Amino acid sequence: MPHAPQLVRIAILGATGRMGRSLIESVLESPQLQLVAAVTQAGEAAVGSDAGTLVGRPGIGVAIATELAPAVQLADVVIDFTRPQGTETALRECVAAGKSLVIGTTGFNAQQKAAIADAAKSIPICLAANFSIGVNVSLKLIADAARTLGAGYDVEILEAHHRHKVDAPSGTALRMGEAAAAGLGIKLEDCAVYAREGITGARATGAIGFASVRGGDVVGDHTVMFLGDGERIEISHKASSRGNFARGALRAAAWLSGRGPGLYDMQDVLGLK
Repeated sequence: MPHAPQLVRIAILGATGRMGRSLIESVLESPQLQLVAAVTQAGEAAVGSDAGTLVGRPGIGVAIATELAPAVQLADVVIDFTRPQGTETALRECVAAGKSLVIGTTGFNAQQKAAIADAAKSIPICLAANFSIGVNVSLKLIADAARTLGAGYDVEILEAHHRHKVDAPSGTALRMGEAAAAGLGIKLEDCAVYAREGITGARATGAIGFASVRGGDVVGDHTVMFLGDGERIEISHKASSRGNFARGALRAAAWLSGRGPGLYDMQDVLGLK
């Protein structure tokens, strides 16, 4: 008889946050994955409780922990949805243990991005601003639209998120800006406009503008507008649940398992490159 495929062992960092809970639920629903560790910050009320009961399921024998190193040792793939400082710690532990890492954290500075790229020389890392499959298909559409429409269309990006989000523009909006810039053959850092106030003057040719809305419980809305003379094209993605982000991250984790070192993204996972 053929052997059953081995389960991919998953450790979740940031387990008690919104995305962490959604990831736990999605792992428990997957026949390919096994939750072996769930980590949160010290002082959280859920520390010591069962990860299954945390999301309203039967207990699974995995307690919410605060120690990172033992969790990394147990896992094949570590999934990190924390803060940039937490990701820095996760990088060190995963490199030391030789474990794969999926990073959904956003808001990295240049030095932190360089550290991720350096770690990817030793271990496989999947880094994405957004793990939604729909968003990643949208990125390809945005790049193709920008390439086809050319410089005669102005590009503006509008994003909205819940009141608790701490960075702006969102990592997804920035990634969409990068996709548009790549389609136009330019670099986002050379053309991005993040704020407008007062007498700003006429819009600069070639600029890519961003606007951010924060409020309520909005999971994530993104719209890229290509504004030409006499017409406007909009590519939009609206998320109504974090489940799609979690499922995408877990798809990335399964894809990453057993791969060689390198810095990958969801375009690699979905075969869109």
